[in-house]
Amino acid sequence: MPRARGARFLLLLSVFVCAACGLVYELALVALGGYLIGNTVLQTSIVLSVMVFAMGVGSLAAKPLQRHAIEAFAIVEGVLALVGGLSVLLLYAAFAWLNIYTVAVVVIAFVVGVLIGAEIPLLMTMLQWIRRQDAGRAVADMFAVDYIGALLGGLSFPLLLLPLFGQIKGALVVGGVNAVAGIAVVLWIFRARVRPPVRAGLVAGMVGVLVVLAGAFALADRFEVTARQQLYRDPIAHAERTDYQEIVVTRAPGLLGMEDLRLFLNGDLQFSSVDEYRYHEALVHPALAGERSSVLIIGGGDALALREVLRYPDVESVTLVDLDPAMTDLAREWDPLVELNDNALADERVTVVNDDAFGWLREAPGPYDVVITDLPDPQDIATAKLYSVEFYTLIGRVLDPDGHLVVQAGSPYFAPRTFWSIETGIREAGFGTTPYQVDVPSFGNWGYVLAVPGDRAPEPELAPPAERPELRFLDEAVLGAATVFPVDRRDPGVRASTLMHPVVLEYRNREWRQN
Repeated sequence: MPRARGARFLLLLSVFVCAACGLVYELALVALGGYLIGNTVLQTSIVLSVMVFAMGVGSLAAKPLQRHAIEAFAIVEGVLALVGGLSVLLLYAAFAWLNIYTVAVVVIAFVVGVLIGAEIPLLMTMLQWIRRQDAGRAVADMFAVDYIGALLGGLSFPLLLLPLFGQIKGALVVGGVNAVAGIAVVLWIFRARVRPPVRAGLVAGMVGVLVVLAGAFALADRFEVTARQQLYRDPIAHAERTDYQEIVVTRAPGLLGMEDLRLFLNGDLQFSSVDEYRYHEALVHPALAGERSSVLIIGGGDALALREVLRYPDVESVTLVDLDPAMTDLAREWDPLVELNDNALADERVTVVNDDAFGWLREAPGPYDVVITDLPDPQDIATAKLYSVEFYTLIGRVLDPDGHLVVQAGSPYFAPRTFWSIETGIREAGFGTTPYQVDVPSFGNWGYVLAVPGDRAPEPELAPPAERPELRFLDEAVLGAATVFPVDRRDPGVRASTLMHPVVLEYRNREWRQN
């Protein structure tokens, strides 16, 4: 009996570890889709729905294998460890070189789901071999351990594996643990039931899986650098994965011999040093035509919008709120970016807050004369909330009644429904709005919304020449023309985005996918 208890404990421990590994594979696929594709809700739905369906298929497929449960389970765990461990690496390769990410994630999620689904019937059979018990009690024990293991896997993925190893290496480490827990433990418990040649073959298979995973682990950094470079036209000068996003800066000779420094967040271009002045002059200077003693910048961690604000000597204080401290640290410390932003973050008038803007605004002091939002386009729920009626309502609480708000709103040409949805949301939050657009060669046609509290639409203007710095792109004539939209790019009658119905995300994903 003590020996049976020990065997039962080891088998349930194997269930616990395998369940944790299985959930890590699921979370890794979801997280990778969010990083590479955006639209986290869709990526989560695809992975989870495919995997749950496949688990049912796997449970049915395991029925005829129960007569050889030990050998079948060892093979299932070996294949699962190999596919799950390599899943992130394979999907990154499919995205970088083959452009078949969605197909690949469905295939891998299905295979992993089938293998996870096959585990429980086989484990249940082996558990009954150790000690016969009522089916209901056996199921209760098995699923209790399985769910607790899933809890461990769910917590270890963001808190341990990602910080220590990153996505690729983290999945490989889990694959190794999965192979040992799923094969070695079971073969040890039932070693007397497995013929020596079969046992030797399964152990050799496990060793082979571990060798493959170890080799991939050793080459993971080199692979990631090569795959990342494949996604960008120019040589990568800086790259890092933070807790919030992937930051990549490329550097190459540009027009007329000028260096072209480009910042990408999660693969989306944020600026090109060749023409970023067009974007930032158009964003900042119309909002600073009036009172501008205190300014709030939401986003803009590269400090380029901040650079333009600080060119006005009568600006007394600027608060810059950006979620990612790695981005503001880069803008403060990395020489090429410091040179481009004129070392703006070293100015004594500047206060940097690394926090979620939505939450921060609920307790923000205010009032501010000017609020500038320079945020990445809405790609997922986390960014879509920063283009919601509720978000603009929070801004209205901290904006002086005579102040100005300006919002970068995407491309009226490539994504007109997205652009006008943002404008509609600002109006529904209690602002009068004036949309305008300019051409930025690296982006194409790009749009903004200038707004003031109340119903009155503001008249876009610049500060008098004696008060404003010399501008390279924008003047009164260009700004006046910027408010005219062609017939095919005027408001098509779209809805505002809210927290409960983030339509801006639907518009954005549909329009940019079509382009």
